[in-house]
Amino acid sequence: MTTTTDKKRTITLTGRRPVTIRESEWPVLASASGDSFGSADYSRHQQALGQGELDTYRLTVRQHADGRTLVYGVLDAATAWTHSEDHRGGELLDGGANVAEAIQRIGEECGLPDSIIRECVADLPAEEI
Repeated sequence: MTTTTDKKRTITLTGRRPVTIRESEWPVLASASGDSFGSADYSRHQQALGQGELDTYRLTVRQHADGRTLVYGVLDAATAWTHSEDHRGGELLDGGANVAEAIQRIGEECGLPDSIIRECVADLPAEEI
């Protein structure tokens, strides 16, 4: 049931205008996130993150009860430090589409690391065979 207090989210898609969804109607099916920090030093990582020195990555899959699926990715760039550019992209898939392939496409399009793409695919519900 939809209420007026449902949080809405606008999602940037690739090659078409953005869509706005009610989060309660499009629950997260799988996701992965991370950043460009390349060391195990927790304190330095937190410092770099707080100072905006790191690119951050998000890859999300949401699915509606009718089977439609949204796959979208975000690269929030720390341009001054990493010389990357922000990028947002996504796809709205019909029911039955290959979600893992869409995750790969969107992850590559957004310039996300392979580890983020693999983590998101691995977070999908297991297929029973």
